[in-house]
Amino acid sequence: MLRTVKPKNARSKRALQAREPKEVEDPRTAIFVKGTHTGEKVNGVMKELMALKRPHAISFAKKNVVRPFEDTSSLEFWAQKNDASLFLIGQSTKKRPDGLTFVRMFDYRVLDMVEVGVDMFKSMNEFKTPKATPGHKPLLHFASELFDTHPRFIQLKSMLMDFFNGEVIDQICLAGIEHVISISLGPTPPSLNATTTTLQASTSSAPAEDPASLPKVHIRGYTIRLLASGTRVPRVELTPMGPYIDLSLRRHQEADGELLKQAMKRPKLRKQEVEKGLGKKRKNLEVDEMGDLRGRIHVGKQDLSKLQTRKMKGLKKGRDGEMDVDESEEDEDEGGGRRRKRQRSE
Repeated sequence: MLRTVKPKNARSKRALQAREPKEVEDPRTAIFVKGTHTGEKVNGVMKELMALKRPHAISFAKKNVVRPFEDTSSLEFWAQKNDASLFLIGQSTKKRPDGLTFVRMFDYRVLDMVEVGVDMFKSMNEFKTPKATPGHKPLLHFASELFDTHPRFIQLKSMLMDFFNGEVIDQICLAGIEHVISISLGPTPPSLNATTTTLQASTSSAPAEDPASLPKVHIRGYTIRLLASGTRVPRVELTPMGPYIDLSLRRHQEADGELLKQAMKRPKLRKQEVEKGLGKKRKNLEVDEMGDLRGRIHVGKQDLSKLQTRKMKGLKKGRDGEMDVDESEEDEDEGGGRRRKRQRSE
């Protein structure tokens, strides 16, 4: 691990503050690491995924002896040195050919890992279609109920969302949405076609489940075309852009319970800032969990019978106690001349 030192000047202090936890996280940086042997297929997949991840991607040119499921010290060192929270490690061995490992970090420590095998790969160069602009945030589409029920696919969905997610934005411009990444599953085996309750009970013993029995994961990339439809809502067409990747699940490592609790903890920076502005605690003023200032106002009992309303002559009572409706009416002369208001002689 890198030793922590106190900042000696303002520049180094700003650099350390940029790495501190934030209420709104910065885009996650991913490091692409090649193992001792990768192969042509793994190199192509890593190149295509890095093109989709740019500019928040760092590629290591040299090959490294890295075994994430056995020793994570090198990953923690690289994460702290490059301020990165994601890793994609490519490794091809005789026992596990064409393997990719997604590693997610928290506080420069390994949070969880997912290993997949590349079964099919089709590069973007094979599609003679327009490509999306690098750096644009894609739309993610997950097409299967298993992404919300099965623990292995829930972990994979969370990992891919963190991998492809970019900068957090408040508003969306339709013209800026250029491509969509569709992630679907292959034919679901009959053993997984069950209700959520039965499925959770059957998957409670996840280590005993054979990954080969799980359906394959299909990743497809498309560009978005907005065409005229005659209404305010445009007609959307999807054009294949690539890459096309088929993955099969292999080993995985779940997140530690205590470390996951720290990673999911929401900071209360906004609430503390608002409370600082209040000074001493004021009566009937409080700050909620979202950092919004709320106050309570006590209003006395009102007598609605004395409430002043709008005055209208048409609703004024006459001498006989009935409503004088004719006061607000207007009549015309026989010659169709000027209009005049009927005046009532008291």
